[in-house]
Amino acid sequence: MNDRGRERDLVLAPNEFAFILDETKGNINVYVGPHKTSLANTDAPVVFDAGSKRFERRQLDGAIQALSIAPEGWYLVLKNPATDKSHPRTGALNNLPSLDTGRKVNIPGPASFALWPGQMVRVIQGHHLRSNQYLLVRVYDEEGAKANWKNAVLRMRPEAAPDEAEAAAKVQRPPDLTMGTLLIIRGTEVAFYIPPTGVEVVPDVEGNYVREAITLERLEYCILLDENGNKRYIQGPDVVFPQPTETFVAIRGARKFRALELNENTGLYIKVIAPYEENGARYKVGDELFITGKDTMIYLPRPEHAIIKYGEQERHYAVAIPAGEARYVLDRNKGTITLKRGPAIYLPDPRTELIIRRVLDPKTVSLWFPGNREAYDYNRRLAQQNAPQIAAEFAAVASVPVQSARASAAPKAAPAPGGPAAPPPPPPSSEFAGDDFTRSQTFTGPRTIVLDTRYDGAVAIDVWTGYAVLVVSKTGERKVVAGPHTHLLEYDETLQVLELSTGTPKSEQNLYKTVYLRVLNNKVSDQVEVETRDLVRVQLQLSYRVNFEGDPNKWFEVENYVKFLTDHLRSLIRAAVKRHGIEQFYADSVAILRDVILGTAGEDGKRPGRRFEENGMRVYDVEVLEVAIGDEAIAELLVQAQHAAVQQTLSLAAEQRRLEMVRQTEGVTQQVAEAKSATLQQAIALRTREGEQQQRYQLAELAAKLDLHEREQQALLAEQERLGAIHGADLGRRQATAQLELTIQQQQLDQRLRELQAEVTAVVEKARAVSPDLIAALQAFGDRALAEKMAESMAPLAILGGESVAEVLGRLLRGTPLARLLPAGEAKTETAKS
Repeated sequence: MNDRGRERDLVLAPNEFAFILDETKGNINVYVGPHKTSLANTDAPVVFDAGSKRFERRQLDGAIQALSIAPEGWYLVLKNPATDKSHPRTGALNNLPSLDTGRKVNIPGPASFALWPGQMVRVIQGHHLRSNQYLLVRVYDEEGAKANWKNAVLRMRPEAAPDEAEAAAKVQRPPDLTMGTLLIIRGTEVAFYIPPTGVEVVPDVEGNYVREAITLERLEYCILLDENGNKRYIQGPDVVFPQPTETFVAIRGARKFRALELNENTGLYIKVIAPYEENGARYKVGDELFITGKDTMIYLPRPEHAIIKYGEQERHYAVAIPAGEARYVLDRNKGTITLKRGPAIYLPDPRTELIIRRVLDPKTVSLWFPGNREAYDYNRRLAQQNAPQIAAEFAAVASVPVQSARASAAPKAAPAPGGPAAPPPPPPSSEFAGDDFTRSQTFTGPRTIVLDTRYDGAVAIDVWTGYAVLVVSKTGERKVVAGPHTHLLEYDETLQVLELSTGTPKSEQNLYKTVYLRVLNNKVSDQVEVETRDLVRVQLQLSYRVNFEGDPNKWFEVENYVKFLTDHLRSLIRAAVKRHGIEQFYADSVAILRDVILGTAGEDGKRPGRRFEENGMRVYDVEVLEVAIGDEAIAELLVQAQHAAVQQTLSLAAEQRRLEMVRQTEGVTQQVAEAKSATLQQAIALRTREGEQQQRYQLAELAAKLDLHEREQQALLAEQERLGAIHGADLGRRQATAQLELTIQQQQLDQRLRELQAEVTAVVEKARAVSPDLIAALQAFGDRALAEKMAESMAPLAILGGESVAEVLGRLLRGTPLARLLPAGEAKTETAKS
């Protein structure tokens, strides 16, 4: 029973309170500590749930609550205050008063009180503001805000209101306090703030009351978006506070942005979205501007501008056009295509200009760039993206290999236009945050570190040395380009195609197509079958050296110049060989053929060559590679005759070589003997000169030794003289030192004798001064002192023997001169005892 009674005891410590429900009446009382009371069985502890707004029963320990405490610099937001503004009394039972339900008041600290049943409270720390922070406050009670505006707790910054009167004036001058009005409390003016009743601080989405303003540095800006849709652009340096209805525009979490840096090679494509006037110029809605670094090095956006982007690209970059290259530029308004040649850094105006690429079909790639697989693949990929018809042609010939280059007909491939697109430049570190239009991307000039423009520009035909091409435009204009030269094709220009005979002998069965004409040092080989005067057939293997001279416009007049050349020369050769017999022709075939083809040599020894007026072709040399006789028997006879002639020639040559060898051998032997004799004479002369030189050297060495010995003897004599002088001086110094020491010792001896004599005299004088009485007195004094010492020493013996000291001493000194020093009575006693 006692335990159950203690369980119903409500004990409240200081700063604690509890709600107790009287279940018989429904009243709720408030107990505030320190307090102790016993609860009846009808009393139930309860707590008020702020979420459900209902009272919930709890165990007694769970119903005890702490007081609401707001220290200095904090404040309490109390809901449903008492109408009389009272709070439960400490240490007593409190009955529930009337509450002003639905009201909310702000109570600045320091404050501490218990709650009435039904009240709710929040403890909030006062709001400290830095100069780049602000608060968003809202009026929730218009009448309360007007009545309590001056009760706000705030501390003005000295720089904002150095005068207290001015600060008070700012506090007492309330703005429009209509319910729902939003206000901004800036940290540049207020350092600390606690709102009055009727005003609350609005937290942000993360629950923070203090909001961060934006500090802008130079070249930075921010954008404020109002509820009415208008934007405001603020440029730094500045601390930006929004208006109550404004929010900061954020892109990927960033609320401030860097200005766009431009140079002469970059630009921005701008659309005007609102009319404005600047520097005397008026701009209307819809105008398009292209701003480059020539006009504006640093671009800061304005509300009337919207940037036009292609994909994610904001800036438009210039393209580098090296020397010898070009770009096709399309005029978007006129439709004309021009060629911009390098060297240049070209920045196209996106309003009127567009850089385009030219796609070549597979046959053209094979002719213009034989063997260039890279150009073939690139044009195929470019066709798949932009030209479906040409892509189909590439697919049809995909299994056919690209025609290989022929050294005798065309140079190596020149680079094709376009090329694998370079990777786009990395995005800028700061993004443009203004209005923009996004358009489909067709071209963006990349900014690259390594300049590789092989496939980015116009079609470049690299005509090598000794070659030429014929350029034909769609307007009918023709132009021959001779190498070395790099020709940039206009968009409507193509190259004339030549069809050349191939094989040996040359025929038209398999024609080789090319656009490159070899105009210098061209080589054409052919096989000709001829018949001599005596009806012997001969096969000739020839190689012609050909140049194209004169007017270049004639060079391409004959489409198959190889067939034209070989047919004409075959006819001339057959006619010339027919006039000679086989033996004559076989012996002198090369000269006969060169005379027929190149003409006879003039006085200067040069042949004129064979010129073709039709296309300016001239054969300036010919090589006879082989002369083969068709009849084997005749060929064998000719070979045998040639073998006999050659054998005779070789025998004669061998004898002549042997004679020449004997002559050269004997001449060499004679030269060797002469060389040996000259060598021996030279050796004897050298040995003679060597003996003379050695004799002179020995004489000089002996003279030097004699001179050295004489000098050493003279030096030794001088040294002995110096040593004798030094020894004599040393003996003199020693003699003087010894004489001085004897003198000093004699003087010391004399002085000591005088001192001894003085001491003897003094002793004698002292002895004369002593009288017999003095001697007797001194002797008596000594005896007495001796007796006293003996008495002190005998005292312990006397004590042990039971006798006095005088008795013991008298017995010891009896018969000695010292006995007289003892007292008379003691002496008599000693005498009687004896």
